[in-house]
Amino acid sequence: MSVAALITWLITAVGGFILLRTWIAKGGHRTGSRNPSRLPPPVVFSHFLLAAVGLVLWIVYVAADADSLTWVAFAIVAVVAVLGFTMFFRWLPQIRERGTTSVSGGNATAERQFPVPVVILHGVFAATTVVLVLLAATQA
Repeated sequence: MSVAALITWLITAVGGFILLRTWIAKGGHRTGSRNPSRLPPPVVFSHFLLAAVGLVLWIVYVAADADSLTWVAFAIVAVVAVLGFTMFFRWLPQIRERGTTSVSGGNATAERQFPVPVVILHGVFAATTVVLVLLAATQA
């Protein structure tokens, strides 16, 4: 179970890196732009940093079989999930608007330009990771 959680966490991280790179490249982190991001930079960067810390702890747990790290990693990934849901529900209305207005000419926020399949897969693998980490923690 712990190795499966590690694999899904790594896949989730790849999707997260793609989304973070897109958000930064499109100026989502800049305040005062013409089309400000609806995703607050502290939430985005906290989500990223906590997910990275949790992943490192999980790698240490898997490598060293340090059972005490399972619940710490679960607590971290639970906070990461809450931040992820927060961002998802702030992003969702923009995608609903995508079909009604044009995103050409730089009129879109950075997160409105996220590839939808990456967002969906990131969320599915993230949810799977949370469940697998919880199962591994209860079996430790």
